[in-house]
Amino acid sequence: MNNKEKIASQLLKLEEKYKGSGQDLSSYLDGLLYEKYLTYWDYIHLDTLLSLQIPKTHFPDEEIFIMYHQITELYFKLILHEQKQIVDDKSQNVNFFIEKVNRINSYYKVLISSFSIMINGMDREQFLKYRMALLPASGFQSAQYRMIEIYAAPLENLVHKTKRNQFSSDNSIEELYKEIYWKNGATDKVTGEKTLTLKQFEYRYTPRLIRIANQVKENTIYHKYLALPKESQENEELIKALKALDSNANVNWPLMHMGSAYRYLAKEKKPIDATGGTNWKDYLPPSYQKVVFFPYLYTKEELNNWGKEWIDHIFNPEKIK
Repeated sequence: MNNKEKIASQLLKLEEKYKGSGQDLSSYLDGLLYEKYLTYWDYIHLDTLLSLQIPKTHFPDEEIFIMYHQITELYFKLILHEQKQIVDDKSQNVNFFIEKVNRINSYYKVLISSFSIMINGMDREQFLKYRMALLPASGFQSAQYRMIEIYAAPLENLVHKTKRNQFSSDNSIEELYKEIYWKNGATDKVTGEKTLTLKQFEYRYTPRLIRIANQVKENTIYHKYLALPKESQENEELIKALKALDSNANVNWPLMHMGSAYRYLAKEKKPIDATGGTNWKDYLPPSYQKVVFFPYLYTKEELNNWGKEWIDHIFNPEKIK
């Protein structure tokens, strides 16, 4: 096929594509003719992107703090992008499942490996000053992170560990959401009063999170795994990928935040309150929360020891100066 024949063939395909749109192909070709050349900076809205860092104080390192959190939210969006494809997939193709979970793990690995920026990449004294201008805002208020959890596992797996055995899939989404584990992290342990950080978050996002939880009820990534044929459920590569996702989301990622919290908020063994008043010493340790997306994949002993090995043998707060 020569070049003219190729172009003629392409025009026929384009005509077929656009014939149901209400406009003829000539109109679309006119649009192509008048359209400006695309540039890199226009395509990714670079000028807008680089203008989104607006510090609240004059401390230089606050800009680092803003940018890293923005980068984190973009990676969360990538994770959700893959999760939604798993949830929406009807093929029960184990290779598709593995590919998507591995992509999610690759995003988590970038987040985890880059967190040294938060632990060692900012001046501690600057942070302790500019953080006061950020109250009551907190990374605790990341709605995308809560969405990741809801897409990954049924809400009964996310109920606070002290009440988890009291709930099951028979409970309504609203009942389960009321007891979700992370609410304890922004609640006064003595009075039971919710912090303003939590009140703001619930007002803004509770309807949306409950709507998503209802949409994926019996159809989370955990349910999609259980719906696979038995031979696919036993696929070693898939099991390895799902366990890695559990570790990345529920052990490694919170552990990085523990490192950052000890670096900036633990002073002379007297912890400083986090922005928003979150109970970070009780909320962040994986062995305290024991949040597990896919408990079906672990032995009872592994579940009992969830997160302990990291806290006891790898992570030593005293080493962080």
